[in-house]
Amino acid sequence: MKHPHFLSAFLLSLGIVFFGTALLADAADPAEGKKLYGQFCAACHGESGKGDGPASAALNPKPRNHTDKEYMSKLSDEDMMKVIKEGGPSVGKSPIMPPWGAALKDDQVKDVIAYIRTLCCK
Repeated sequence: MKHPHFLSAFLLSLGIVFFGTALLADAADPAEGKKLYGQFCAACHGESGKGDGPASAALNPKPRNHTDKEYMSKLSDEDMMKVIKEGGPSVGKSPIMPPWGAALKDDQVKDVIAYIRTLCCK
């Protein structure tokens, strides 16, 4: 083979383009997450994520404050994915927290998580 370095460089470039595109397609969108949060989460957690939504007054325990950096920074994205998809009881939390897995696709849950991260971890 005359140009083994050219072939290696070409294959490396092709891999970067392919995997880079796959990573971009999988990137979470906090702006879309904000819309979904308003639709699915804000009634309990509040528009600003402080756990003070209109339904929170009647709830015991109170909804989680998503602006609490100390608490929220300890949760992995996987932890948040589980509670959003499977509800509070799935992680030993409030039985009032509903499972949203039937209503939200995984990519949408990732968008919501990305938005929640903007509330607590700015």
